[in-house]
This record gives sequence, structure tokens and C-alpha cells, in this order.
Amino acid sequence: MKLFYDLHLHSCLSPCGDNEMTPYNLVNMAKVLGFDIIALTDHNSTKNCRAAAEAGKKAGITVVPGMELCTSEEIHVVCLFKTVDGAEGFGAYIRENIPKVKNKPQIFGDQFVMNSEDAVTESEELLLTTASFLSIDSVPDCVKKYGGVCFPAHIDRSSYSVISALGTFPQELKVSCFELTPNADEKVFLEKYPATCGKLILRNSDSHYLENMRLPENTIELDENSAEALVAYLDNFDI
Repeated sequence: MKLFYDLHLHSCLSPCGDNEMTPYNLVNMAKVLGFDIIALTDHNSTKNCRAAAEAGKKAGITVVPGMELCTSEEIHVVCLFKTVDGAEGFGAYIRENIPKVKNKPQIFGDQFVMNSEDAVTESEELLLTTASFLSIDSVPDCVKKYGGVCFPAHIDRSSYSVISALGTFPQELKVSCFELTPNADEKVFLEKYPATCGKLILRNSDSHYLENMRLPENTIELDENSAEALVAYLDNFDI
């Protein structure tokens, strides 16, 4: 089945995310816009994934639990998981592998953990925008241990991307797909960085605000509309 997707969305747990970007709000905005499957990918944390997945069940839209991990090289990598339990296990591992720097909400913004009804259950005290201790080459295997798959985020950006950090797209990086921002010219990257050829190109909104969520444009072909089917497809993609 052909599904409209957005696999890179932030909630109010991300310090740069708007407080109105609650699990309930973002899920239901995605439904109103016409998406079939979305992923919640907060910075260095998966603590709002369970609430978003529960909200998705009520709204009739698939929510894939995920994270936007910041590697030690300051490269953003989107990590997606088959189950909330797997995502939370990876989230706990990452929390132990980021610097213990306390968030300053007045400077960086709030980091709210919520339930599916948008009641605040916790305010994350560790700053979630810091670089973790994981290198880019170690991330794919680490994510796989928790039942997930990963891809480099917004590789065309001038910061927090694999190309901006390393100057190239490594041939040895064990990923089957990568993300470009919605308006990037894919021909430029396929020609300039041969290691991107043959990989699936994903385009997501990376929305931190409800008003920045885009109308559905891109589709993905899955056997069923589920997190398990999506992770399996991305993990085994072969052009």
C-alpha cells in the first residue's frame, strides 16, 4: 500500500520544539493534513513516543517511535524503531551516553514529557541538544540491537549533517537511505557524492512547530501500515 509519510517530527520534549507541539496535537494535526504514517523523533530522547503512539491509535494514524540522535561528530541521525519498548530501551541507553549538562529552560526552552492526553508528567532535566558519545559509524549497529533502523538526517544542510561534519558521505556507512530537505535537488548530491547512489531518499518536514507541518507530498510503499513494516522496509531497501 502507498502511504503518505513524515518520518521526522519533534514534540515539546525537544528544547527547540514549541510547547504546543504536544503528542496529541502533532498526531492529530498529521491526521488532519492527511498523513498515514509519521514518526516522533525528538532530540536524544524517546520519552514522548509512548504518548504519541497511544494518541495515534485513537486517531487512526500510525506513529513510529523514534529519535533524532546527535552523534559525537555533531551529525544528526534519525533512528526509528519497531516498538515503543525498543525505542525506550535505546532512549535509556542514549541518556547514559550524553553529557550530564542540565537544561536551562529560559535559554534553551522547556523539555516536557507528556501522556497521551497532554498532561505534563515530567520535565527532562538534561539538555537534549548536546552531542552524544556515539560516533556515526557505530550508530547503525547500535540501533539494530533495539529493533531499529537509522538514516542520516538533512544531509544537504550546512550544519548537523554528515556532509557538513565529514565533508563527504562515507562509502562504508551502513545505511540504506538518507534524508534530504524538501526542496533540495537530489541530482546534485547523487552526482557529487557517489556513496548516496542506490540509497532510498526520504524527505520529511523536521517540524518543531504545528504551523510548520507540511501537506503530504511523499509516499512510501509498504505491505502494511505499521512501524514494523516500515523498519523492515528501510532496513532491507535495495534499489
